[in-house]
Amino acid sequence: MFEQGDWRVNAACRDQNPDQLFVRGAEQRKARMVCFGCPVRTECLSEALDNKIEFGVWGGMTERERRALLRRRPDVRNWRDLLEAARQDYSGITEFQVS
Repeated sequence: MFEQGDWRVNAACRDQNPDQLFVRGAEQRKARMVCFGCPVRTECLSEALDNKIEFGVWGGMTERERRALLRRRPDVRNWRDLLEAARQDYSGITEFQVS
């Protein structure tokens, strides 16, 4: 497990121009493509949600998608814990189905 902040060294976007992730409109769909398959997508998304980062694509979600999620789930106090638990649950389901 990564400590807070350490996840960035493994991010799929680490060698990208940061301006490509902080775009508007339809360009955000292109920017999101970098996130798919990223090994630290959950950590990235939780950082943006926990810190209410308003701009850019984080963890495969656009600004609008994150705002909508925060409105739908105002009860969540720690997105990192919630997303990590969901990832663990999902991993357990896939392992069970594969076996």
